[in-house]
Amino acid sequence: MEFKNIADLQKASSRGQKEIFKLGMGLLFVLAIMLYTTVNLEVSGTQGSILIIAAMIAGYMAMNIGANDVANNVAPAVGSKSLTMTSAIIIAAVFEMMGALVAGGDVVSTIRGGIIDQKMITDGNRFIWVMTSALLAGALWLNFATMVGAPVSTTHSIVGAVLGAGLAAGGINVVNWPVMGGIVLSWVVSPLLGGLVAAGFLYWIKRSITYQTDMIAAAKRTVPLLIGIMSCAFTTYLILKGLNKIWKVDFLTAAVIGIVIGVLTWLMVRPLVNLRAKSIEPNKAGINSLFTVPLIFSAALLSFAHGANDVANAVGPLAAIVDTVIQGSVSTKADIPLWVMIVGALGISLGLTLYGPKLIRTVGGEITELDQMRAFCIAMSASITVIVASQLGLPVSSTHIAIGGIFGVGFLRERLKTQYARMIEYIRMHHSGEDKEMVEQFLLKFSQADMASKKSILKQLKINEAEVLLSKKERKKMKRVYREELVKRSAVYKIFAAWIITVPASALMAAGIFYLVSLTGK
Repeated sequence: MEFKNIADLQKASSRGQKEIFKLGMGLLFVLAIMLYTTVNLEVSGTQGSILIIAAMIAGYMAMNIGANDVANNVAPAVGSKSLTMTSAIIIAAVFEMMGALVAGGDVVSTIRGGIIDQKMITDGNRFIWVMTSALLAGALWLNFATMVGAPVSTTHSIVGAVLGAGLAAGGINVVNWPVMGGIVLSWVVSPLLGGLVAAGFLYWIKRSITYQTDMIAAAKRTVPLLIGIMSCAFTTYLILKGLNKIWKVDFLTAAVIGIVIGVLTWLMVRPLVNLRAKSIEPNKAGINSLFTVPLIFSAALLSFAHGANDVANAVGPLAAIVDTVIQGSVSTKADIPLWVMIVGALGISLGLTLYGPKLIRTVGGEITELDQMRAFCIAMSASITVIVASQLGLPVSSTHIAIGGIFGVGFLRERLKTQYARMIEYIRMHHSGEDKEMVEQFLLKFSQADMASKKSILKQLKINEAEVLLSKKERKKMKRVYREELVKRSAVYKIFAAWIITVPASALMAAGIFYLVSLTGK
């Protein structure tokens, strides 16, 4: 018993040391930002102090974005065991930084998402405090969400924070309510579209590969096509969402480039898949192995696009503050200095490295069980849904899409397993009283048949159903087949609750911080 207590103490001490190390690294990063801005920025007085504080908060915000939001890009690959946690973090950190520094852009809107009317807040100092309050509130909310293991939208966090600080500074008339309505709509649109697209691809894979008698031959036909579609989707997605700050092209041009790359990929992959298919087992595990490499590429590309787009959530308000301090007035667009972009890029990568594993485990393994095929469908959903929604003018969140994709594949699995269980129960009822060994052989034959053969067998049974007298009790039993829950309901409820309260929670926090700052200023 004493040895057990000592072992428990050692484990607790080890965990405590790790947490202290993480906290220390985060503090060192924030202190490095403080030292850099103090030494290198030629701004003094009150505004200089505010700028230093804002830069430190922006670094803190960037770390929280890395800890929470980036998990969605690599979690499916980790959950499906296509990547180890370490390799996933390295890939994501590198490509997040590349996306932020290479394609993050040099100009950002000073009011994130256009949710408040800039003309209503013309005083420079007041505007600076609005942005600072928004940064701190958004970061605090993301920190809390990461602590409880809830993946939330960083865009919604900073939008809610800007909303709250804007309301506190300019009143209710400062808010662009139609834009806010679109954000609320995205709570429904994003996960629904993401789930439908992911479930659609998984159903296609099952019907065209895993439900076929010769899975290897089916995989040779279908997997290259799927990888070609993925290449097309990711090329288009990367051009429109990852490189849009440095290379402006319309949707048609991006789509044509995507199609060309997709066709070339399909032609290149076909012989490779055929060669790989010779050495795999003719089962689901073998088929799954064909999706490992595409998943690694998807994790890298999603991270690059995320770094290019979402770095603005961390450094946008800071860039606005820097621009206001330098220009002496509030403008609608602000140049992003290189040092500001570096703060965002390093902060996201550091936050992912220190605190990202918790959310990666939650998203990758605690909602539903993932394999390579399911993870591939989620990655496809992440790119295709954003492209489709952006062309339809629908507001979407990449975080909600990714989580919606996980829900989609999980709930589809539940439905398919329930349907299959009902088929088996129907066959057992139909053969009630017959030799048990013969019934089991029939069920084995049914399980190994392809979809067309299964339908034919069930059709023949229904034709002969009149010959079988099933009691009312037996029919009820067949209808009440146990529904196996393959999606963890507690995770669903926690995540949805976090999504719903993200905007109001960050808004209330930002408003409170702004009021405290105003009182202190007085």
